[in-house]
Amino acid sequence: MNKVMIELHDVSKIYQVGGQEVRALDHASLSVREGEFVSIVGPSGSGKTTMMNIIGCLDVADSGDYILDGLSIDRYSDRELARIRNHKIGFVFQGFNLLSRLTAEANVELPLIYQRLGMGERKKLVAEALRRVDLYDRRKHKPQELSGGQQQRVAIARALVTKPSLLLADEPTGNLDSKTGAEIIELFHELHRSGNTILLITHNPDIAKTANRMVQIFDGKVYEEVVS
Repeated sequence: MNKVMIELHDVSKIYQVGGQEVRALDHASLSVREGEFVSIVGPSGSGKTTMMNIIGCLDVADSGDYILDGLSIDRYSDRELARIRNHKIGFVFQGFNLLSRLTAEANVELPLIYQRLGMGERKKLVAEALRRVDLYDRRKHKPQELSGGQQQRVAIARALVTKPSLLLADEPTGNLDSKTGAEIIELFHELHRSGNTILLITHNPDIAKTANRMVQIFDGKVYEEVVS
């Protein structure tokens, strides 16, 4: 059995909104093993994006424990957390988050520049990532010259280029039509079959059910896990 990669124990996150306390996560617990494809499903405002932000080291919990690869996140410095985000975790967002002035290959290359890799190694890894998402022939195109599905494939290539151990996808089909969205979900399945650990956030139960394991969240609470 593969090792446990992600462990959330009794995690809570509280925000102040308009003078009122909003409990985005309420004593939530979750465990994800290396090599799993897990979906987290819930309606808007349920806390699923807050959970992803904590797992992705973009935010910290107010209480509870988050253990990543056997070590509590509390043990990491800000610099070490930045390194984790750049080396260990690949992010895919609903809005693609591509820079409009850059070509597809230049967008994919950005995380490698932050890693200070040499140009030759960067070009090799970028080409490999774009081929994995079947967009190498569009590498010189800018985002506005690509369809929504193609832009999301570029974003996925950017997430893959550092060879992360974990892919976090937050509503990756939210800006796509149903046919293109289904193609993107199939791409995630291909990546999972090739060995990637994937955590997919969605409000769509039909998409969530395609994962190997589905976690349901509502009002910040993890109620149950449904094995698909």
